[in-house]
Amino acid sequence: MTTGRKYLVATDVGGTCTDTIVFASGEPVRLGKALSTPPDFATGVLDSIRSAATSMGLTLEALLAQTSLFMHGSTVVDNAVLTRDGSRTGLLTTEGFEDTVLVTRGAYGRWGGLTEDRIKHPVKTDRAPALVDAARIMGVAERVDYKGAVLRELDEAQVERAVRHLIDRHRVDAIAVSFLWSFYNPVNEQKVKALINRIAPDIYCTLSSDIAPVPGEYERSSTVVINAYAGRITRAYLSSLETLLAGTGYDGPVMVMQGYGGLLPAHEAADRSIGMLECGPAAGVIGSRALGQLLDQPDVIATDMGGTTFKVSVIQGGTIEYAREPMVDRFHYTQPKIEVVSIGSGGGSIVTLEPGSNAPRVGPRSAGSRPGPVCYGLGGDEPTLTDVFMLIGYMDPEIFLGGSMRLDRERARQVFEQKIARPLGLPVEAAAIGVYRVAAAQITDLIRQITVERGLDPRDFVLHAFGGSCGMVAGMFGAELNVRRMVVPYTASVNCAFGLISADIVHEYATTALLPVPSPAEAVNRLFAPMLEKARAQLALEGFTGDRVRLDGAVDLRYSRQVHEVTTPVRGSVPLDDAALAGVVTDFEALYERKYGKGSAYREAGMEMTQFRLTARGLMERPEIAAEATGGADPAGARIGRRPIFVEAEGSMVPSDIYDFEKLRPGNVVAGPAVIHTPITTIVLQAGQRGTLDGYRNVIIDFA
Repeated sequence: MTTGRKYLVATDVGGTCTDTIVFASGEPVRLGKALSTPPDFATGVLDSIRSAATSMGLTLEALLAQTSLFMHGSTVVDNAVLTRDGSRTGLLTTEGFEDTVLVTRGAYGRWGGLTEDRIKHPVKTDRAPALVDAARIMGVAERVDYKGAVLRELDEAQVERAVRHLIDRHRVDAIAVSFLWSFYNPVNEQKVKALINRIAPDIYCTLSSDIAPVPGEYERSSTVVINAYAGRITRAYLSSLETLLAGTGYDGPVMVMQGYGGLLPAHEAADRSIGMLECGPAAGVIGSRALGQLLDQPDVIATDMGGTTFKVSVIQGGTIEYAREPMVDRFHYTQPKIEVVSIGSGGGSIVTLEPGSNAPRVGPRSAGSRPGPVCYGLGGDEPTLTDVFMLIGYMDPEIFLGGSMRLDRERARQVFEQKIARPLGLPVEAAAIGVYRVAAAQITDLIRQITVERGLDPRDFVLHAFGGSCGMVAGMFGAELNVRRMVVPYTASVNCAFGLISADIVHEYATTALLPVPSPAEAVNRLFAPMLEKARAQLALEGFTGDRVRLDGAVDLRYSRQVHEVTTPVRGSVPLDDAALAGVVTDFEALYERKYGKGSAYREAGMEMTQFRLTARGLMERPEIAAEATGGADPAGARIGRRPIFVEAEGSMVPSDIYDFEKLRPGNVVAGPAVIHTPITTIVLQAGQRGTLDGYRNVIIDFA
């Protein structure tokens, strides 16, 4: 980090808003928020930082001149894949295996990634169109066997013809390379990249042996195709962002969030675009874990409702869960990724009526930031959940985002009445209440899928409610789940940015080998040794040595004749001794039964180790958050009025107290039903709920 400068700045780009958090020792946390600016998202980044700077009495330039480190998360890769706006990509693969990414994973590829209502009709499903057309997939003569031996040397003349054909005939600007068993011996893939760099240096080329050196023919090929498809856009975006920041006077490093929960320097992230998939939600989970550690809450259900989606993840004992089979849209990929389950139900989600039944539906389409909800007054003409929040009294048109944006309640009412209430034959408020309940029910069902259906009891967890919209619904779904406590953090609607501040520099390494159990620790350590050497060297280049380096090992194990592995962390440090390796095997069996049920582990079947992983962390130095002294419970000094709001216990609109968050003091207790307006979000307390402002300015909500 650049010395002599006190601020850490983190900015996360979401579908509707771009959020910033500013951190410094001995100073309060400062927040910034601005509308996202697609397709030029970098402009919204500067707008958001400027918003934070203004709250500090500084210019954008003055803030960045005193900033030592800038951290960033963006949806640029997700957007490229979801909107099919990536590079024109070609794929070179082993001759005879050209159909791998088209066939996907057997019949599962027909419905993988589809919503439950579409899976109900599997005969009507089909595979998603591949990101690379069949005409741009070319097989080349080469072969490496399962032990890494080269059985057939690469025909470089054929490769050159194939590359020129892809460029001249199909006008590709990115090429992915995925050969069989290249994770054991990458020599043929490396020769292809050298050839492409020589004859077409402007082509973005990515290798499966670099991006996904793991078994799984389809997943590895899919991964490298996604990386190539989004690579040029990612590189251009990060370059543009660095240029814009430099133009404002910032000359420090730019660190980019990855979906596995760590940061990478921008130049590395540009070459590993796939790592940025769902990096915002991953940062949110990291932020929730950090808050849980601060508040002594190791078991957390982390929920986040922004403008486009509702997301949920589970943290047990301070440990974050990772996705078993990561997907983007309908494409599998093989990269570590924090498990975050989502549905298209956010503040900007469009409300429609199902044809035929007239049943209200929330999402998955979103109005985004522009035109946005009808009440934004930016041209939106379809009712959204945000408009519903306004109609049931939860939002105040005069003080949205601290009064920086005035909302149009009447226009929202007119559109909702025309498109939803009148077709339902209901008054506007009654129809809006119905839609609100539908949204809350969708969210409750999703949380039950990731908790109850996996044998977890929500009553054993604290529920964290993040995002600009979550505080208006959490009182409903929290009560339905019977949680005992909920936290709406001070950084609620900028939680992903808070997660960026809480993250470390993280590099992931992996090597594949098949070792039986038992094997001597020496054999395992030989596999870890080159990864350890590479990790230490990389972190040293980035300024991390000694006690600021943490190296965590893990081993993938499976029972003999099975194909699905369980990643099992190594307790303690690597290299391992024989006792530590025996502990890994014991832990594998416990994890296996946790995933597949008590009694499912069967040591007599035999076991084998298939993959060896190393997570290398450069531990960031970050300022501590100081708690404010708490005082009396009476919140009367923050009460700013009363208005009717929807209260579930009454089933109707009920006059309730309204509070200004900025006037609340630590120790104040607000009894529901009530609304608390903050500059960045709104918190609704249902009847029987009590919200206490703690010393960190989080609202701790206890349920009666």
